[in-house]
Amino acid sequence: MQTYTVKSGDTLYGISNQFGVSVTELAELNGIKGSLLNVGTVLKIPIKSGINPNNLFMYTVVSGDTLSKIARKYNTTVDEIKKLNYLKSDNLNIGQIIRIPEMYTPEEDMYMPSFINYTVKKGDSLYTIAKSYNIDVNTLIKDNSLTSNSIAVGQILKIRTGEESMEIEECFGEDYTPPETNTSITYTVKSGDSLYKIANIYNTSVSAIMNLNNLKSSSLSVGQILKIPKVSSGSATVIYTVKSGDSLYSIARKYNTSVDSIKKKNNLKTNNLSIGQQLKI
Repeated sequence: MQTYTVKSGDTLYGISNQFGVSVTELAELNGIKGSLLNVGTVLKIPIKSGINPNNLFMYTVVSGDTLSKIARKYNTTVDEIKKLNYLKSDNLNIGQIIRIPEMYTPEEDMYMPSFINYTVKKGDSLYTIAKSYNIDVNTLIKDNSLTSNSIAVGQILKIRTGEESMEIEECFGEDYTPPETNTSITYTVKSGDSLYKIANIYNTSVSAIMNLNNLKSSSLSVGQILKIPKVSSGSATVIYTVKSGDSLYSIARKYNTSVDSIKKKNNLKTNNLSIGQQLKI
């Protein structure tokens, strides 16, 4: 049994949806007769069999989202999301909060974020704060372990100011030597671009672009001009044997290429690797 303290803006439906239980079950367990909740009330929450609440996070649906798109992003399945959220159909509403099994971190998140503290003021909302700092609402929710969209005046939130790449030696050891790049092209950043997206377009890596442009974080500005390492199409193919701890992302960084390039060369349908597996790089 776990407990949950009611916050401003909470509802029985929202709490039951958050923890994957029914409203009836939650109400009966806590002796609740109506639908009203008092801020500060401590509720008993049943733990559903097979669900670890520590391995879930809350995701807020944004325009253009579908269950399939969300499932692909977080390496889960539509059925798993529907089961965790008691969804009867694939329909989603903008602003809807759903529970996601936290099994995967997208590659663009594999950089150490740096933060500043922000104190919530009267009239603030997660949306206005996220817009002010040019970040996604879901990033703000996840970074602060929020379970709802409710915030209180005086509350301190962590705000991402950029993402600093991990030290190369930290990932690959001190004997790692970055591949040499002899030529480059220029690219003008457009709305919606990210380093990860640009790296995939030009068959290179995020770290290669950051190094070539002396970038300290992965933040980009529309109109910014980047130098892009030009990968020679005549480069010899390298055969790499997968070792313990390897991932497609770490291998791509090591060889200054992209995950998509490795997957295409090796006809891989997923990101899963096996120790001893041989890959063409």
